[in-house]
Amino acid sequence: MPQGQRYKLPESVLVVIHTPALEVLLIRRTGGGEHWQSVTGSKDTPDEPFEATARREVAEETGIDTGAPGCVLTDWALENVYDIWPQWLHRYAPGVVRNRERVFGLCVPAGTPVVLHAREHDAFQWLPWRAAADACFSASNAEACLLLPRFAAPPA
Repeated sequence: MPQGQRYKLPESVLVVIHTPALEVLLIRRTGGGEHWQSVTGSKDTPDEPFEATARREVAEETGIDTGAPGCVLTDWALENVYDIWPQWLHRYAPGVVRNRERVFGLCVPAGTPVVLHAREHDAFQWLPWRAAADACFSASNAEACLLLPRFAAPPA
């Protein structure tokens, strides 16, 4: 690990951003081919609450303010535990091989503008929830999209 950099924490969030009509926002990872996904990101510190991580990552990756009028962030109280991909293990402390991911939903008004963090993502699309599940490269992300009708916040 280069001097001055910290290891990533193996605790992260997955935030399914959607409209009341269950259109899901997917973002494409820069240089990742067709790796479409929802917002994801790791905690900055061990004591950072998952909700704070979710709010920060949504703002950083999409420019969406989770506290804006019409936005409802919901903790689905679901967690995925998975093996960290071998090509990303160097980002974590030696011996860390698994990540714990907390799932959230964020209902936003239709037409909410998206401003991508250009270093991380290069395109976005809104898709119906089933099509979004089909487009996700991550199995846990696809499953979260399929669970959306069960967990979606009712329209305000």
